[in-house]
Amino acid sequence: MKPISFIFLSFFILFFCSAQGQVAKLIIEHLTGDFYVYTTYNTYKESTVQANGMYLVTKEGVIMFDTPWDSTQFQPLLDSIKIKHNKNVIMAFATHWHNDKTAGLEYYKQQGIKTFTTTLTDELSKKNDEKRAEFLMTNDTIFNIGGYSFETFFPGEGHTIDNIIIWFEKEKILYGGCLIKGAKAKNLGYLDDGNKLAYESTLKKVEEKCKNPQYIIVAHSDWKNINSLKHSIKLAKKLKK
Repeated sequence: MKPISFIFLSFFILFFCSAQGQVAKLIIEHLTGDFYVYTTYNTYKESTVQANGMYLVTKEGVIMFDTPWDSTQFQPLLDSIKIKHNKNVIMAFATHWHNDKTAGLEYYKQQGIKTFTTTLTDELSKKNDEKRAEFLMTNDTIFNIGGYSFETFFPGEGHTIDNIIIWFEKEKILYGGCLIKGAKAKNLGYLDDGNKLAYESTLKKVEEKCKNPQYIIVAHSDWKNINSLKHSIKLAKKLKK
């Protein structure tokens, strides 16, 4: 695995106080090539939880995968991208209906950004009063934009009944969202909206689809450990016992 360099955009990173001191509200790190991982934070059950997203810089503009969880970072993320790359965000995808992924869809749509989810995600977002996208995908879809190709893939129910992953076949980048947990995770997190019995088979479909990934981006923990998918499969297997 190639070494990962880090980019810290100090002029657009805001700070808040926590029990441990100063914690950045927005962090952007270089993944590889034109790919970057961004992290925002929110509070869940009285704990500060990170939420990772990703963006890709193309010749036509920037593509965002999942929106910030923290609403105060919707615009700072756009501003940071503009200053760093001199390009605008043109598309934003959400990988399931929970608001740690969909929170910014309406805001970005108002900024003229094309927003995407699956039809099932849209149905669940509407039912649960979460933000909704402008454009809906009825099936797994391959996008070819600005010299890059990627596929949205629904492997089955797991974290939620609508969770999808994003696969970059050429670059071997797997964007797993909340479906895949970090390599040191003790469990698979919140499952009340998912399917415990199907989780293992769903992850195995991801493993079969996404051969030899070089990078796996997970939502709520360290994304630098490539063993996250295999570890998640082991955790999912335990759900059946």
